[in-house]
Amino acid sequence: MRELVAEVIVPAFDNAWLSTLEDQARLPPGSLPEGSTLAFTTDSYVVSPLVFPGGDIGTLAVCGTVNDLAVGGAHPRWLSCALILEEGTSIDLLRQVLASMAAKAREAKVAIVTGDTKVVQRGACDGLFINTSGIGAIPAGRHTGPETVRSGDRLIVNGTLGDHGIAILAARNELALEIPVLSDCGPLNELVEIMFEAAPHGGIHWLRDCTRGGLATIANEFATEGKLNLNLFESALPVNDAVRGACEILGLDPLYLANEGKLAAIVSAQAAGPVLAAMHAHPLGQAAAIVGEVLKPDTRNRAPVTLRSVFGGERVVDLLHGDQLPRIC
Repeated sequence: MRELVAEVIVPAFDNAWLSTLEDQARLPPGSLPEGSTLAFTTDSYVVSPLVFPGGDIGTLAVCGTVNDLAVGGAHPRWLSCALILEEGTSIDLLRQVLASMAAKAREAKVAIVTGDTKVVQRGACDGLFINTSGIGAIPAGRHTGPETVRSGDRLIVNGTLGDHGIAILAARNELALEIPVLSDCGPLNELVEIMFEAAPHGGIHWLRDCTRGGLATIANEFATEGKLNLNLFESALPVNDAVRGACEILGLDPLYLANEGKLAAIVSAQAAGPVLAAMHAHPLGQAAAIVGEVLKPDTRNRAPVTLRSVFGGERVVDLLHGDQLPRIC
């Protein structure tokens, strides 16, 4: 185990905190800006297959944790990496996954500073599980959440919906379909900072990343937790043509498909234009669109989330019941 850690894992991440091989990362005092708030998150990743079009489980682990911090308004700084390896897992596969993690960490400007490795008997896991925790800093004065949302606010997404879910489905051998879709795995922290810079006076009200359950689930979480109503615009939803075609064949709804590089942001009506323009200038925001609006509370027991169809009708967008695609993140 020590050889595995010292010869394979530590060189992949290569930083001063990790190379000491202590049981903890010793972060220097004053590492966070004065007045900032500490943000801390953790998540586990169990995707199948481990490698898929556009990424692998390592890509997913770093991007997922970075994005969880970013949509809270934090600057991600440090990650941990805990590996659970099934007996017999290829060292070459492990090197590939670690290289993906290192590449995405560099892209997001974060350091993987501590971790753990365990090996379990054959058949006890799907080859490899990863847990990552992340620490970041929310700048002083930056505040988002349901209490900041107002009637008339706009809902913005940064790109096409459902790419990750369809990429995972296409990578499995259960369907004889060739679907030219790549996972949208990507770290969103730089894009989020650009959004805050475009709306410096509190125009960014609330953010979430659209992972399991897709935009429909996030919209319902916004509505339920914020005690508000949201109306989505079907004509404005950005969906890749290949994803749309796959959904039509398989009877799926892009609104409920998983994403790993997409966020949903509620912004003020005044800030929507500048924020959208700033997002369009970033590679991960080129297909950003305003896809909905916050409505005044409805005394007629209006559904929390509705969708205005291209034909002018309206339907309820409910929470997803059950798992549409298992083992996707």
